[in-house]
Amino acid sequence: MRVSITVNGQEQSHEVEPRQLLVFFLRESCGLTGTNIGCDTTSCGACTVMFDGESVKSCTMLAAQADGGAITTIEGLADGETLHPMQQAFMENHALQCGYCTPGMIMASIGLLDENPKPTEAEVRMGLEGNLCRCTGYHNIVKAVLAAAQKS
Repeated sequence: MRVSITVNGQEQSHEVEPRQLLVFFLRESCGLTGTNIGCDTTSCGACTVMFDGESVKSCTMLAAQADGGAITTIEGLADGETLHPMQQAFMENHALQCGYCTPGMIMASIGLLDENPKPTEAEVRMGLEGNLCRCTGYHNIVKAVLAAAQKS
């Protein structure tokens, strides 16, 4: 079947298997490998993207379900050389180590601030509980999200 999705502002139309997951559409059909595959079971959040303005785990959604929708991936955040405020906050607050969870963590953090622009530390921790990081202990991630919230 043919699926057409606006990805990072550009129309992407590709033939897919009806059961193809959105994460594989993004990585294989669109060539956008910033969205990572971590668990295939919705447990880790490494595959988080924005779908029609909401953060979703792309390993839980079929590409066919996104047909006609709009996706933003980590590759679509920066404006040329200018980082998105959340990317900048992650960089300034050293909110990554190995970087594997970072794209999904940033996308989930953007979704969190869209819903709650001025969260408390506890609300950030609760809002990101579906995204796992095996390296950082979350302290600097939370610090980065709070810093981005202050700037917006």
